Amino acid sequence: MKRLTLSLNLLQNMGMRYTVFRARHEFMRRSGLLKSKFPANPLQKTYMTLADWKKGREKFFFISREDLKISRRPDDALAATWQALQQGNLLMFNSILTNLGTSYDWVTNPDTGYQYDNQKHWTEIPDYSTRAGDIKYVWEKSRFSYLYDIIRHDYHNGEDCAATVIADILSWIEHNPINCGPNYRCSQEMSLRVLNWTFALHYYSNSPHLTAEAFNKIQHVIYWHLHHIWHNIHFSRIAVRNNHAITETLTLYLGALLYPTFPGAAKWKKWGKKWFEEEIAYQLYPDGTFLQFSMNYHRVVVQLLTWAFTLAQKNGEQFAPVVGERAIASLRFLRVCTNDAHGWLPNYGANDGALFFRLSSAHYRNYRPQLHALATVLGLDAHLPPAEDILWYTNNAAATATAPLYPNGLNGAHSFVTGGYYVIREASTLTFLRCGNHKDRPSQADNLHLDIWHNNENLLIDAGSYKYNADADTIRYFSGTRSHNTIMVAGKDQMLKGGRFIWYYWTQAIKAALAQSGNQYTFSGAISAFHQVGSGIQHHRTVTKTEGQTRWIVRDELTNLPAGTPISQLWHLPQGAASRVRITAKTASGELLQAETVQGWASAMYGARIPTTEQAFTTTTHIIETIIEIEPV
Repeated sequence: MKRLTLSLNLLQNMGMRYTVFRARHEFMRRSGLLKSKFPANPLQKTYMTLADWKKGREKFFFISREDLKISRRPDDALAATWQALQQGNLLMFNSILTNLGTSYDWVTNPDTGYQYDNQKHWTEIPDYSTRAGDIKYVWEKSRFSYLYDIIRHDYHNGEDCAATVIADILSWIEHNPINCGPNYRCSQEMSLRVLNWTFALHYYSNSPHLTAEAFNKIQHVIYWHLHHIWHNIHFSRIAVRNNHAITETLTLYLGALLYPTFPGAAKWKKWGKKWFEEEIAYQLYPDGTFLQFSMNYHRVVVQLLTWAFTLAQKNGEQFAPVVGERAIASLRFLRVCTNDAHGWLPNYGANDGALFFRLSSAHYRNYRPQLHALATVLGLDAHLPPAEDILWYTNNAAATATAPLYPNGLNGAHSFVTGGYYVIREASTLTFLRCGNHKDRPSQADNLHLDIWHNNENLLIDAGSYKYNADADTIRYFSGTRSHNTIMVAGKDQMLKGGRFIWYYWTQAIKAALAQSGNQYTFSGAISAFHQVGSGIQHHRTVTKTEGQTRWIVRDELTNLPAGTPISQLWHLPQGAASRVRITAKTASGELLQAETVQGWASAMYGARIPTTEQAFTTTTHIIETIIEIEPV
């Protein structure tokens, strides 16, 4: 009966279209019918010659290295990165320096040492197994985002790296037969490979290392990448429907635009553009928030939009007006959440370390270069410092950014009701709250989470993601309620954890409002949650803050909870911050609660974690009134 109940809840959450598609897709995979759409290692054919491709280079951001007009700025850090890459080192997920060796085979997981079978059809490769470990460790180098570090070193430091770049691409082709092995398992990874190889091909288009023979091998594989993406696109559009679908639909459009002689290019271009517009309209909400409830995945979309607008304009094409509207709304949301001193945002939502197109030397957590680039392409002034990214997209052409993104300034109360985010910006503090509905699949059980920054330092933190494929306890900690600044009931998450990315009994906002009266801000919100504990349970949270003060008053109340059920109010601080952040909690009757302090964990970058201080206030009275005060440094 429990299994039936959960199955019905999953059907209710995900919808009939998703359920029927997943069932059909699984049948086709197991029966071998899916395999027939993706031939393994087809004979090499020439779909576009090097000479013909060179005739269409003006369709891209730039024609070649020699065509670039960006001012050269010698950079020792880029030179060091180049040397590290030459020695087989790669900065995995923008965080973990890993030695892959100088003869890496592209299919071995450096985290576990497991070597995938590169002769096995991709439909037979699992996303995760205990023995193989997290497949993202294999995908990371194969997306070729590291090429941007090499290209920027080549350009700014004047060292010709063409031989290495072309050799790496050809090595990947040699070790990854078409439609076989782990690197054909994900169409988004294939999309990124197409875009990143294309960037490198244009940069080195005049290099003697890009021979007709080398290009012929590369164009053959690019064609079969696009062929694969086309034939698997509905998996992303229906079963996944997140940034994967945006990446893949855009790649179909751009792939056809940049390789027009490929068989099928006309339909890829037509439907890729149409589906891309549909995905943007669906996934980016009218208030600028994003269906994945993730800052980093939202930045992924920002970068994709920058490619989309720049290349469409370059080729005399336009997208439906909704794409521009949602892009501007996204900038407004993300800019409000940005700390001005360093460009970091709350570490909110799923974060796999993705930064697909790294076109500056800024820190991974610094969103300003990517936000600045999209804003400039759209002619908007987001009040951000200029960064190198925009120069590569425009080839240093003068870009007009005259219209202010926020004409009246950024400070004040901001409500993003559709996504369920509420932000109070002041000169020295940033208060960030989440209280939202879930019409799309949540990745974390974190409703009513409270994030606090003071002087651009995160003092009440979100623990982040760490790894998507780890042991069950680790996954539950980072994706569950335990690692967020909110309430747990009887040690339970707000929702019931299912397999991998599945949650049952999604939390929903009952009410949410942020208001300012005089010099006082008040947030009031409530969610339905903890269905696995009992029906009708609600969590009400009120946060009050006086303008200019570093003092927050929080009131949590649980209603419809069985008598005697314990609730725990959780707070997570960086190690060493407890002496500066004073948290006092009491019951409604005035009984002072003692904090249980234990070690927690935080992951600012995928695959890496550090200890934190976790404070929990527990009571069976179902009301906790709390004062949070930050002492000045």
